[in-house]
Amino acid sequence: MPQPQPLSFLSDPVRVVNKTDLFQRFAKMGSLFRSAEMTLCQLFLQSEAAYACVSELGELGLVQFRDLNPDVNVFQRKFVNEVRRCDEMERKLRYLEKEIKKDGIPMLDTGENPEAPQPREMIDLEATFEKLENELREVNQNAEALKRNFLELTELKQILRKTQVFFDEHEGGTNPTESMTRALISEDSIARQSGSVQLGFPEKNYDPEDYYPCFVAGVILRERIPAFERMLWRACRGNVFLRQAEIETPLEDPSTGDQVYKSVFIIFFQGDQLKTRVKKICEGFRATLYPCPEAPADRREMAMGVMTRIEDLNTVLGQTQDHRHRVLVAAAKNIKNWFVKVRKIKAIYHTLNLFNLDVTQKCLIAECWVPVLDLENIQLALRRGTERSGSSVPPILNRMDTSEDPPTYNHTNKFTTAFQALYDSYGIASYREMNPTPYTIITFPFLFAVMFGDFGHGLIMAIFGAWMVLKEKPLAAKKSDNEIWNIFFGGRYIILLMGIFSMYTGLIYNDVFSKSLNIFGSSWKVSNLNTSYVEGLGQSEHMLNPATDDYSESPYVFGLDPVWQLAKNKIIFLNSFKMKLSIIIGILHMLFGVAISYIKNMHFNNRLNIICEFIPQVIFLCFLFLYMVLMMFIKWFMYYANRIDTDEEFIYGTRCAPSILLLFIGMILNKDPVYEDRCQTGYLYAGQGIIQKLLLICALLCVPWMLLAKPLMIRRARKQAELRNVNHNQLHSATENGDAEQPIHNNTSQTAVAQQGGGEHDDEPMSEIYIHQGIHTIEYVLGSISHTASYLRLWALSLAHAQLSEVLWQMVLSKGLKVEGWAGGVVLYLIFAAWGTLTISILVLMEGLSAFLHTLRLHWVEFCSKFYSGSGYAFQPFSFEIILESAGQVKEE
Repeated sequence: MPQPQPLSFLSDPVRVVNKTDLFQRFAKMGSLFRSAEMTLCQLFLQSEAAYACVSELGELGLVQFRDLNPDVNVFQRKFVNEVRRCDEMERKLRYLEKEIKKDGIPMLDTGENPEAPQPREMIDLEATFEKLENELREVNQNAEALKRNFLELTELKQILRKTQVFFDEHEGGTNPTESMTRALISEDSIARQSGSVQLGFPEKNYDPEDYYPCFVAGVILRERIPAFERMLWRACRGNVFLRQAEIETPLEDPSTGDQVYKSVFIIFFQGDQLKTRVKKICEGFRATLYPCPEAPADRREMAMGVMTRIEDLNTVLGQTQDHRHRVLVAAAKNIKNWFVKVRKIKAIYHTLNLFNLDVTQKCLIAECWVPVLDLENIQLALRRGTERSGSSVPPILNRMDTSEDPPTYNHTNKFTTAFQALYDSYGIASYREMNPTPYTIITFPFLFAVMFGDFGHGLIMAIFGAWMVLKEKPLAAKKSDNEIWNIFFGGRYIILLMGIFSMYTGLIYNDVFSKSLNIFGSSWKVSNLNTSYVEGLGQSEHMLNPATDDYSESPYVFGLDPVWQLAKNKIIFLNSFKMKLSIIIGILHMLFGVAISYIKNMHFNNRLNIICEFIPQVIFLCFLFLYMVLMMFIKWFMYYANRIDTDEEFIYGTRCAPSILLLFIGMILNKDPVYEDRCQTGYLYAGQGIIQKLLLICALLCVPWMLLAKPLMIRRARKQAELRNVNHNQLHSATENGDAEQPIHNNTSQTAVAQQGGGEHDDEPMSEIYIHQGIHTIEYVLGSISHTASYLRLWALSLAHAQLSEVLWQMVLSKGLKVEGWAGGVVLYLIFAAWGTLTISILVLMEGLSAFLHTLRLHWVEFCSKFYSGSGYAFQPFSFEIILESAGQVKEE
């Protein structure tokens, strides 16, 4: 392992951080365009100061530790016992939290972030949690026992009350039990069972057989009554008599706390054999049997005793619940802070398990990735940790040389975080690679707005985004577990910008809920546009023709002329306008991506990629597709619809204006365009045919340039390096050992290739380099065509959104405007509600989501494929903030 290079931070006097704040801020702003510079450091900590130093680094959140014990089992590491203690404390806290939520007690969240407790405070926390858990479990057990006893007494009270009704139904005043049983049992069994029976209160271990001479009474779940009755009838062959009555109020199950509905039943039977069979059936259906005295006086006496015991139990239960509530209220005040403390302790010991022990067992050794700009802040945090622990030996932080690729770390804030997440989900940028996030802040909402362009819908979206931004702190404090809401809130700045840009493009399109704004009047002067036509609001029969005198040559001030909203050929005009606009935007966007690849290669001093990839890519894209864009502008400036009078003007009229698509296809196929004799030419300018052939030849030459130049240059550099290596070995052998050969290992070959920018292919065989370059060339050439066509989605979705908005207006809202009188107000109120609901749900939400996904694809595929490799891995610092946030999300799930 290479020797570490010591830093002199600890030996230097404490620096004034304020002097470097401005420089660090500008440097961190620069890291938004490119990931921050990282370095691998080695950290030496004294055992007594390690806990406090790691705690300070966790609060700072700028250090990513490496595991120096990858082959050691997690159960064999030094601090595994402390981690287990933290797990046990966390289990107890989760139990307390569950009980607090069960009682609906609010948990106090002051927003404080307590520091990690010292190791000696763990004993006090463990004792506190143990005491609370034991006390709460004891209270719960007592309450459950009391509730079970209360349930039994309540069921017995219902039995005594309901069976009294059964007994009172017998006429004649004779003994009701005797009258009911005579139909079922013989006289000798009556005589045998007519002896005295000891009835009383249900004791803890009473035997129901002592209480039931010829009948049993009990309680069963209401839904089991039909099956219970059928089973009794079939098992006893109809020799039983069952009466049942429902208990109106639900009863609480002491085990689960659920409210259940039960019914009281009484069964008369014949003899001991049926008695045994009936009791087994009751046991199988989980029916609870209770004693029921036969004499009315005994029942009244038992009922009075039951009522007395129920009142006593209510008093005891109330006191138990009050005590439980006081315990939980006291715990609810601190449980949030307790969770934070325990999780911080656990995270610290998890991190300490990544360290190594030196031979003296008194020093911990760690390796970590840190941003170079934050080295001073890390040193200050280590000093604070050393002072807190009372250690006299300062920590040592050394920078190390390594060939390993560092992690990628981009400084973000609450505004740029959402945009950065878009590319991180696609692929983490390679170390020091160009970060497309700052450019996406503008291009993403703009391309979205091109597809979504409607001032009214954009206003709704902008208001929603502005509300989330203005109410950011209170909304973030609520910590909702609704996943859809969290996605919206996390992208609040994206939604705000998309709404603002959509309002701008809506003004360009002059489209507000499928209607136009007539702010600056109109440049059209249509003679037959009478008053009734204007009031018709869309019942247009007029075809706008720029070739007539009805159009003044001065263009409209801003955006589209509002008269196009009333034109019959509106779709034809917008179709051509938006299609060409999408091609122009797409070509410029792709060229911008290729330009970023030049900056990327310049940063890495990769001249080989600039010569063999960037230059031919720019030539290919510009000589074909950018040339097509230039032809569009030439056609717009040269040809006018109203030039039809003379032969000279006819040449620059609409009939002689060549089709850009046909010109481009003819350029590729090397064919001359077809034109009328009166037009004299099918080209836009003189010499266009020759220029197009030169451009096509240059573009086609770029294909073998991209395909073969880079592999051939790498091969040549390797051969030259091998030749120099052989000559150097021969010279060294002749000088040192005469004719004896002494091989010398060096990196001459790799150095020669790296100087030309091909260092990333050092260990790659030439066959794979040819294959890789062939795939890259085919992908770029075919991708230039397919990506250009892919930007036509800007045109397609824009037209689809406008047409959906117009159809919704004409099919829904316009119906309410046609009803006159007082009924029109009521109808318009209802129809407007339906129109607003459909507008927000379909045009804003569904169309907005569709445009968002298409915009995301344009950035991921068409834009990033020109320069973005995304083969890095993210910087994952040891941060208490991240750990606590992820723990909260897991708990909510």
